[in-house]
Amino acid sequence: MLRRHIEFKNFNTRVKKLKNKIQITKIFKKLIGEKNDVILSLDKKYKDSFSKKITHKLKKIKPVKIIGMGGSILGAKAIYKFLNPKNKNFEFVDNLSNVLPKNNHGKKLVLVISKSGNTLETISNTNIFTNKKNQNVFLTENKKNYITELAKKLKSEIIHHNDFIGGRYSVLSEVGMLPAQLMGFKVNKFRRLNQLIKNKKFINSLVINTTNIFELINKKKTNSIILNYDERSNDLFNWYQQLVAESLGKKGKGILPVISTMPKDNHSLMQYYLDGNKNHFFTFFFVKEKKSKKINYKDLLDSHSFLANKNLNDISYSQFLATENIFRKKEIPFRSFVINNRNEQTLGELFTFFILETIILGRAMKIDPFSQPAVELVKKQTKKILISK
Repeated sequence: MLRRHIEFKNFNTRVKKLKNKIQITKIFKKLIGEKNDVILSLDKKYKDSFSKKITHKLKKIKPVKIIGMGGSILGAKAIYKFLNPKNKNFEFVDNLSNVLPKNNHGKKLVLVISKSGNTLETISNTNIFTNKKNQNVFLTENKKNYITELAKKLKSEIIHHNDFIGGRYSVLSEVGMLPAQLMGFKVNKFRRLNQLIKNKKFINSLVINTTNIFELINKKKTNSIILNYDERSNDLFNWYQQLVAESLGKKGKGILPVISTMPKDNHSLMQYYLDGNKNHFFTFFFVKEKKSKKINYKDLLDSHSFLANKNLNDISYSQFLATENIFRKKEIPFRSFVINNRNEQTLGELFTFFILETIILGRAMKIDPFSQPAVELVKKQTKKILISK
């Protein structure tokens, strides 16, 4: 892709229909030229709704608890887990659970994020985890909703969520960048669009990659299996999973993203991937670690002397390469990412790549990638049941 920190291998299939590549290229160029708030948030010129004064004040308060659901919290969680900031204690509350955390006492910064301000799970968790002793900050749309009314009651700080950026697309807006700053990271290092769209290699990778996925969808290959060899990237792909499923799953169309933990799943799911149904395409993802536990060669039996001087990352990477080789021989469609360095630029580039890919695919499939109408049905039905009890 753009920099030496990411090695990207595009799909091992050839783009047979040139017209689809031309179509994808046109969609990409039109998208970049739009005054679209999602696209604007990927660029360093984007203006956050919070000030440096606020972040300077909030950085002094530790630990930090973030409350939210879906796109309101997955991006921040992905940043925290992938980059692993030193001496930062963050806790993420992103589901309903009866198990209370051990560190629920003492003053902390509680950041509540909800675009609509009316998300039932976020309201419930906020009720349990916030109190007047904490420094409570609420990030929501600039309109009357439950969260804004609660913030006023608690006399808490309110930061405005961009109305035109949906949760799953909001990682490089205030939603992800305020937590990132509290973790000690620099916002402009994440926002890479201005550099990326000037780079022919990035554009070519994106266009051919997206064209191939569009071709695969047309061939009824709609299961996107992520073979993730990096434990610290699980939340990155939880974010990606929501982005793709919620953006493209409409009108009987879409892609089902499934996260597979490697190399563990070599011993459970790999048989199916290699010899089962062929309605899948795959993403290989690996991070080269600078520090990894080393094999103690003194305790090795002679039969496994080849493990001498190897570390766990070496072994995992060998399995990664071996699996690529087998997939290639079996002509199973896959692409792969190898990360050479963890930093804001690398993660920002991945966020941007996946967001652009998803929007372009939605438009190529003739569906609106920004809506999620079916989800509202469950929300309304849940409220109806609770009211009737």
